[in-house]
Amino acid sequence: MRHNPARLLIALLLAAPLLAGCLEKGQPTMVDTSADDDAFCRANNVAPGSNDYVICRKNRDVQRGNANARTDRAQRNLAEQMLNNPVRP
Repeated sequence: MRHNPARLLIALLLAAPLLAGCLEKGQPTMVDTSADDDAFCRANNVAPGSNDYVICRKNRDVQRGNANARTDRAQRNLAEQMLNNPVRP
C-alpha cells in the first residue's frame, strides 16, 4: 500500500485550522478598554493623573473583573447542570 504525498499534504492543510483552535486554551483575547475607561472617568470631570482619576480607573478594573468572574461562574454552573441532568430523547 503506497501513500500519496499530495493527499497527505492536503489532509494536513485541512486539519491545521481545526487544530489551531485547540491552542487557545479557553483564554479570551485581551481587549483594550483604556479609551472607554478614560472617557468614562473624564465624563465625571476628573483630571487625568489626579487621585480621583486613579480611583475611577481602578474601580472600572474591579467592576470588569467582577463581571468576568460572574460570567465564568455562570458558564461553569450551566456546564455542571447539563452534566448532572442529561436530557435523553
